[in-house]
Amino acid sequence: MRTLKITLAYDGTRFVGWQRQADGESVQGLLEDALARFEGGPVTAHGAGRTDAGVHALGQVASARVTFTHETRTLTRALNAHLPADLRVVSVEDVDEGFHARFSASGKTYRYQIRNTPVADPFDRAFVWHLPEPLSLGAMTRAAALLVGTHDFNAFRSAGSEVSSPVRTVTRSEWRNNAGLLTYEISGDGFLRHMVRAIVGTLVEVGRDWRRPEEISALLTGGTRADAGATAPPLGLFLVSVDYD
Repeated sequence: MRTLKITLAYDGTRFVGWQRQADGESVQGLLEDALARFEGGPVTAHGAGRTDAGVHALGQVASARVTFTHETRTLTRALNAHLPADLRVVSVEDVDEGFHARFSASGKTYRYQIRNTPVADPFDRAFVWHLPEPLSLGAMTRAAALLVGTHDFNAFRSAGSEVSSPVRTVTRSEWRNNAGLLTYEISGDGFLRHMVRAIVGTLVEVGRDWRRPEEISALLTGGTRADAGATAPPLGLFLVSVDYD
């Protein structure tokens, strides 16, 4: 047996998410079916993060235990030959037997994109949240900085989270503006269900002057999900990378 580390990129627009489901195409299902062609039997692929329907990835990581002996360079090309064009294997590596894409991860980086111009760009409509009204990027930047550190992120956790503790450490939380394309990047040791989208929705409310930047601190000290902002739509979210020690 060998353990493979598989790095993936995908346009999540039409997928039901990472996780295999009874109806609809999933990233996990398509990858497992492609791996099964070489294994000659079922293969289970574990993902570093269970991206939701409509969420994209630049650097999702999966792990799988297999018996076939194809070289990793050959396997990268061969897997892509059996995958749709909106799902690509970026690389395949042989790793230690104990490696697990999810449990071995030490951190992740996510990116969220907002097109803040009066008219939407038709060429990025599947990858941005279009908000035509003016937003205060300065206020959003001040609010985002308050998220850095170890906090209780319960106010940004949707129902159905499988983890018991909402405490997470955020190491980076920053906004950039490139000609009306607002890009938010957040890095941390782990993320709760819908956490990034809930954070973005709340920061947008700050940008709309619906709440003050300082309210973020209160949300991190005993706030509930009802106290925070609405969940931003999935189309603007990307899993950028997964870190391993």
